Amino acid sequence: MRTPSKGRQSEDRALCAANLTVLGDGAAPLILCADDFGLAPGVDEAIIRLAECGRLSATSCMAGMPGWQKAAPRLRLLGDRCDIGLHVTLTDHRPLGSMPETASAGTLPTLGRLFAMAFTGRLDRREVEAEVRRQWDAFTQAHGRAPDFVDGHQHVHLLPGIREAVLRLLTECPEGIRPWLRVCWEPPSRVLARRIATSKAMLLAALSLPLRRAVRGLKLATNDSFRGIHAFAPDGDYATMFPRFLQGRARRPLIMCHPGLVDEALRAADSVVEPRAGEFAYLASDRFSDDLAAAGWRLARFRDFAAA
Repeated sequence: MRTPSKGRQSEDRALCAANLTVLGDGAAPLILCADDFGLAPGVDEAIIRLAECGRLSATSCMAGMPGWQKAAPRLRLLGDRCDIGLHVTLTDHRPLGSMPETASAGTLPTLGRLFAMAFTGRLDRREVEAEVRRQWDAFTQAHGRAPDFVDGHQHVHLLPGIREAVLRLLTECPEGIRPWLRVCWEPPSRVLARRIATSKAMLLAALSLPLRRAVRGLKLATNDSFRGIHAFAPDGDYATMFPRFLQGRARRPLIMCHPGLVDEALRAADSVVEPRAGEFAYLASDRFSDDLAAAGWRLARFRDFAAA
C-alpha cells in the first residue's frame, strides 16, 4: 500500500481533529453508510479517508466490480469502526457469471428494464439468485468473512424476484451472526416534510413494504428509517440538504451517502460524478460535524442500537 503524501497526511490530520464532536457520547445513534465501494478508485479513496477519521459508520461494497478484489484489503483495517456490507449489483455492469436471460449481451439491464422485468414476471429468478450468491462469495473471499449487512445498488433488493433471493441467502446464516438488512422505509409524513426527492423517496418506501412484512417472521434485523435520497443534481447543495436528513427521531435510522473523488474511472463507470465530490467535501468539513452535533446524533454501528 502506498504511503500517503505529506499533503494527504496534513488533510487527514485536520479532518480527524475536527471530528471530535462526531464521535461524542450522549447523543442518539445513527448509521451513516457510504455506498458503492469498489466502483472506482476515487470512490474507494474517499470512503477510506472518511471512515479512517470516524465520519462514516458503514460502507456498502460492489463485490461484482473488477476493482473489488484489489480494493477489499483496505477495508480490513476498518472492521473495528465500520460495518462492511454487500451492495448487490444487478444493473448496468457485467455480472460475475453467465446470465443469458437477464444479461444476454453480457451487461446487466438498466434499472428501468430490470424494474419492468421484475413486475411483469419476466425476471429469471434462478439466474438472479445465482448471481447474488456469486457476489456474496466474491465478497467473503476478498474480505475474509461474511458481510455485516446486505443491501442493493439502486435499491434492487426491494424488487420481487430479487428480495426473495436475498432473504433466502440471509436466513441460511446462523441466527446469531446473520447480517442485518437495509430497508428503504421512511414514514410518508417525514418524506413530505423533508421535501427532497419526494417522489423517489415515496416510491422506495412503498417498494419496501413487502420486504418489511417478510423480515418480521425471519428474525432479521433492519434499520427502521431510511434517509439520504436526493436527485444527484450536478448543482445540488448537499450541505444544505443534509441537515434535513437529520430531522426526526427513529430507533435505528440510516442515512445513505455517495462520497467520491472524481477520476476517469468513475466517469467511465457511473453517471453520478460531480455530486459525489460535493458529498465528500461536506462530510470532510467542520460543518458536517457541527450539524450532526446540533441535531443530537452520533455515528454508530448497527450493534450500537441494541446497547442504546
